[in-house]
Amino acid sequence: MTGDRPTDERHVPVLRDRCVSLIAPSVAAAEAAGRRAVVVDATLGMGGHSECMLQRFPDAHLVGIDRDTEALALAGERLAPFAARTDLVHAVYDELPEVLEDLGIDGVDGVLFDLGVSSLQLDERDRGFAYSYDAPLDMRMDTSRGITAAEVVNTYAESDLLRIIRTWGEEKFAGRIASAIVRARETEPFRTTSQLVDVIRGVVPAAAARTGGHPAKRTFQALRIEVNEELTVLERAVPAAIDSLRIGGRVVAMSYHSLEDRIVKSAFTAGTKSSAPVGFPVELEEHKPYLRSLTRGTEAPTAAEIEENPRAASAKLRAVERTKAGPVDRKTK
Repeated sequence: MTGDRPTDERHVPVLRDRCVSLIAPSVAAAEAAGRRAVVVDATLGMGGHSECMLQRFPDAHLVGIDRDTEALALAGERLAPFAARTDLVHAVYDELPEVLEDLGIDGVDGVLFDLGVSSLQLDERDRGFAYSYDAPLDMRMDTSRGITAAEVVNTYAESDLLRIIRTWGEEKFAGRIASAIVRARETEPFRTTSQLVDVIRGVVPAAAARTGGHPAKRTFQALRIEVNEELTVLERAVPAAIDSLRIGGRVVAMSYHSLEDRIVKSAFTAGTKSSAPVGFPVELEEHKPYLRSLTRGTEAPTAAEIEENPRAASAKLRAVERTKAGPVDRKTK
């Protein structure tokens, strides 16, 4: 059972050292200014990145956020030696402003996002995130609320299933899959992952499966995104993280598919470019960029990191630094 293994063996943090190194200058700047740095792990998971930050920044305070109560419990055990300078909060990462307000924190020096499904969620078979073994068709990151993947496939109209699988999964056989799901559920409702995998296998051409990976991969991604409202949440979360930064603070974000990366890139680009109207003769102060990019495009894991942790293979890292107050935020401290 994966649950019997120590947390640090179950979770290899993706691009751990690079992420922490990117946040380090903002922590050092806070300490040089005579105040305790505050860093946020917005996707706490099993606490691997947080543990590294707490070790690397011995005077910093860390706020860890996760919607998964099981992850919070495991991370709490892992981070117990640092309990005096941590706050671990059950929340979704777009709720960052409310979390900081509740904690009485008016600005942070670093925010880390490690997006997508976590190692814990993939490894725990009863969560239904993986297509490689049979489990209840759930896929909720927060099992205390929300609809399950079974409810989606059993109740959504065919047109909605088509839209979700095509848009969130970028699946070219979305029409066939949606039709097959609707036909199958008329005979028997979907309850398990294997039922859904069997239906998908029946309509995705074998040749496509040989070249594009597991035939259910994209549909499972689409359902997971729908169940957890991942992209909608992310569209709110990245600007909220940027707005929470003090001047000199940094946001580091790792995404694992193009839909996530597109949202991160859009939010970062909005702050790194001038907002002056085209042809405007003078760039006023309010039009100047309020972010500085710290990466050229995206950074990827090394071959050695991928060998150690194959799930890191698709990771794309972007990072920015806050250089001035933005259009809404006016933090200058």
